[in-house]
Amino acid sequence: SAAMRILVLDGNQNQAVASVRSLASAGHQVLVGESSTWSKAGWSRSCESTFQYPSPQKDAPGFITRISEIAREKSGTLILPMTEATTLPLSAQRDQLFAAGAKLVLPSHADVLLAFNKKETVRLAGSLGVPVPKTAVICDTQQALETSLTTKFPAVLKPRSSVETRSDGAMRTTGRPRYARNAEELLAAFLEMKNICSHVLVQEFVEGEGTGYFALMRHGELRAEFAHRRIRDVHPTGSGSAFRVSVEPDRQVREYSLAILQALHWHGAAMVEFRQVPGGPPVFMEVNGRFWNSLPLACYAGANFPVWLAQMAETGDVETVNRFQTGVLCRWLLGDCRHLAEVWRGAPAGYPKPYPGRLSTLRAVMTPVPGTFHDNFQWRDPLPELGDWLSFLKRTFQKER
Repeated sequence: SAAMRILVLDGNQNQAVASVRSLASAGHQVLVGESSTWSKAGWSRSCESTFQYPSPQKDAPGFITRISEIAREKSGTLILPMTEATTLPLSAQRDQLFAAGAKLVLPSHADVLLAFNKKETVRLAGSLGVPVPKTAVICDTQQALETSLTTKFPAVLKPRSSVETRSDGAMRTTGRPRYARNAEELLAAFLEMKNICSHVLVQEFVEGEGTGYFALMRHGELRAEFAHRRIRDVHPTGSGSAFRVSVEPDRQVREYSLAILQALHWHGAAMVEFRQVPGGPPVFMEVNGRFWNSLPLACYAGANFPVWLAQMAETGDVETVNRFQTGVLCRWLLGDCRHLAEVWRGAPAGYPKPYPGRLSTLRAVMTPVPGTFHDNFQWRDPLPELGDWLSFLKRTFQKER
């Protein structure tokens, strides 16, 4: 396919690093953007140039204007957002971007909003016969009280959406899940969360391991797929994988995921997440309608999603590919060290499951596994790894201030 000019946004994400490397090696011209002055993907040898944009969370109109400006330099420029925070405003203002000659690979805006709303996707999955956790939505203390009487404990409290638009138009990230073993803990967690998000989901705690299905869809039809098994998560409570191995998709997970992505008429890349007890049915958790954090593993295993997505943007379709190498190991080094730190810190309040042991985790994280790839580090392109640690230190330092 022809070489394209591609803007990879959210340059401090692992999926941005993988996209830049894949797209450049396929001959595309790749520019990396981030709301900070530099980013780890921008430090990759594969990146041709970098640009900065206003934070989409604080200034969505400014963000859109800046992206349109850069897209306008060459007609047919493809914009690849890597997070909800950039995907939502781009999707909402897509006409402005199309007017600037840009390309985007997304379903209708209504379907984008649906996919990013956890309450709605749980309802959709349930209506398709997919097992879902019992879920309630609470907005005020009265509802929290009522829910605390009917909920099966232990329970998990999550923000309804990972990104929210405030009344003044700014967006905010809504934070991590909390756990409650009883009514008091549920109320305490709700009161903490209501300052940062307007709607809180209360779900029964689902046992089992996090498992997912990754796909490239064309208007609700499958074009490529991938799956991995998590070996260690960044958060031992089950989010963000730090060390994982490529595997064949589980038949049931695949069937449920495709039913959901078809119902969403999904167009582009997406992941569908479940929790599953070995031998039990997978229980639906959420859809992420964008590239996922562990995308580097898919690329190393030969499931080259960024390149296939670019080809779909260019020609309207891509040949169905379902071959990738299983047994490929990939590690996010910083994520793995954060996993170790989380284990040493101990389980979060109210967490109902046994937590990994400190010494066994230390041994596992410190023992190198031969043949393991890295999300950010490559001998021929080492700077993204350095950028990963520096951007983490910068974020941590800003939080403390």
